[in-house]
Amino acid sequence: MKSLDYERQPVPQEERQAWYRLSAVWIAIGIDLSSVLLGVEIGNGLRFGRALAAVFIGSFILAVMSSACAYVGAATGLSTALLTRQLFGEYGAKLISLIIGVSLLGWFGVQTGFFAENAHEVTHTVLGLNWNVQFLAVIGGLLMMTTAIYGYRAIEKLSVVAVPLLVVLIFVAIALAIGRNGWDAVHGRPIHPLPFGTAVSLVIGIFVVGAVISPDISRWARTKGEAILAAFVGFLIGNSFMLVVAILLSKLTDKSNLTEIFIGLGLGIPAIIVLTLAQWTTNTTNLYSSSLGFSVVFTKAAKKWIACIAGLIATLLAYLGIFDHFIAFLSIITTLISPLGGVYVGEYFFVDAARFNFNESKTHKLVFRSVASWIVASAVAFATTPAPGGFGWFTLTTVPALDGFLVAAVIQIGTGLFARRRVVPTSAAKITE
Repeated sequence: MKSLDYERQPVPQEERQAWYRLSAVWIAIGIDLSSVLLGVEIGNGLRFGRALAAVFIGSFILAVMSSACAYVGAATGLSTALLTRQLFGEYGAKLISLIIGVSLLGWFGVQTGFFAENAHEVTHTVLGLNWNVQFLAVIGGLLMMTTAIYGYRAIEKLSVVAVPLLVVLIFVAIALAIGRNGWDAVHGRPIHPLPFGTAVSLVIGIFVVGAVISPDISRWARTKGEAILAAFVGFLIGNSFMLVVAILLSKLTDKSNLTEIFIGLGLGIPAIIVLTLAQWTTNTTNLYSSSLGFSVVFTKAAKKWIACIAGLIATLLAYLGIFDHFIAFLSIITTLISPLGGVYVGEYFFVDAARFNFNESKTHKLVFRSVASWIVASAVAFATTPAPGGFGWFTLTTVPALDGFLVAAVIQIGTGLFARRRVVPTSAAKITE
């Protein structure tokens, strides 16, 4: 019996969605508080025009990268975890899917803790409540896991409702800030100068894992063209929107915290709404992709129960304070997951797209070539990641996650073409015999 979320099969064509619905999901994912922190850092480090240029250049590169990944998802109808099954073999896929599941489960816990810290501040300031941060982490985790349990359709419906509301509230805040402080405030000098290239790298790095796991969403696209359009629009706008908003609001109000900005503008209740929806729409997809990964490992369990148990574990992690390890965990997750995108993009476009033809009963046990590409690329990403998350031995693109993606693609293409050249002459010799 097939699940309605198709966690272990390709999504059938009749279930596919229009591009704008997928874009809404990605835009919703991009509207989160982590982007606000980065936007403030970029705004404090660069003049307004250069800050905007850094955001849009980084988001454009990310949109191109995500479009390639999304194309593979739409062409095959497979989730990221199922793509690894076709590429790494049965045993290799279980290992990779377990890493995806655990990493994103931990990231769900980190983001839930982030939500709790901000929720404590805003509810105390606006409502006079002094709720415990750990209590708010539990409430937030349980709330965010509900849509992940019901799958893509629930996430898509949440995004379609949340995105317009978030956009309206944010533009109200911008209008009020301009009315109080004037437009000239955005042209102030940088407080903590930041190199332009570093700013572009940070913009790419904050959402690069989302690009790699984009097949989890793009497999629902009606056509490959719509998948590219949805990913390009979704990632370009989704990644840049909150960064630009944060740059604007921080320069206009001279504050670095979104909830402080909203409260200072007299938007207390809207601050609670924005905080809740921004983290909900982003974090539920972390748990969704995590449960898709675990579904390849635990093949007998229903995905909704996997999502439920994973959500409870991640909420417990948030309760125990995993948020305190934010930077280290972000480095690990990006280093291990980003090379996967390079492996499947390189294989699909340059080596053997037929490898992704899904057959539930026929698969290799282990594909050493793909495993080797992932291991070497992950090692390179660790080597280019500065301490404490990595070794910091050298730099390539200055974005370790992008380093891992590109190195994995090059190795996968090179080894794949070499293996194919060895097979073809052998086959030709047999024919002549």
